[in-house]
Amino acid sequence: MRNLKSILVLAFFAIIATSCSKNEEPTVEPVVSKKATNIYAPATSDRSVNPPVESGKFTKFSFKTGTVVTDNSWDIAFRATTILVNGGKKIGLVDEPERTGDGALALETSTFGSILEAPTNNNFKQDAPGAYALLTGSNNGWYSYSGPPTHTISPIAGKVLVIKTNDGHYAKVEILSYYKDSDSSKPANARYYTFNYVYNPNKGDKSLQ
Repeated sequence: MRNLKSILVLAFFAIIATSCSKNEEPTVEPVVSKKATNIYAPATSDRSVNPPVESGKFTKFSFKTGTVVTDNSWDIAFRATTILVNGGKKIGLVDEPERTGDGALALETSTFGSILEAPTNNNFKQDAPGAYALLTGSNNGWYSYSGPPTHTISPIAGKVLVIKTNDGHYAKVEILSYYKDSDSSKPANARYYTFNYVYNPNKGDKSLQ
């Protein structure tokens, strides 16, 4: 009888220990794959000076919410063809948002589907005084410029932005179009971003599949 009681007591504590162990296991959330459409990124250009100076608020985007935001929870920000990351320090632009996070950006050359995880930390860059994490200008970063007569901005095939978000998550971005409804036939349609993205809601997990 005493042996039976001992066995029951041991079994009880084993069940409790197993239950506690299961409760302590972190919940792994599924990776999110979405498309952002027609994210407007206006700018005002002062061409009375050389070089021209752009101004206007940046459009700030959060991968966690999948929306444009107005607070400090942003991960990347758009103004015309310029893309900023919420990490590092101000570059020195007019109307530039404060960096309040620890975000960074890596520009990878590959197909969107082939990038299965974020690269090593030394591939990532942050904005800094006078230096962009993502280079600007035709064929320097994510786009090419056709010049006259069409003056078209086109995403460069095989260029993928991998983002470390402001709070330590990871995402990848494939820019599909710079024009509203992907229609580049009208100049007024410019400065509307459409892009695919994958976001990992598990902090520190570099998996992007």
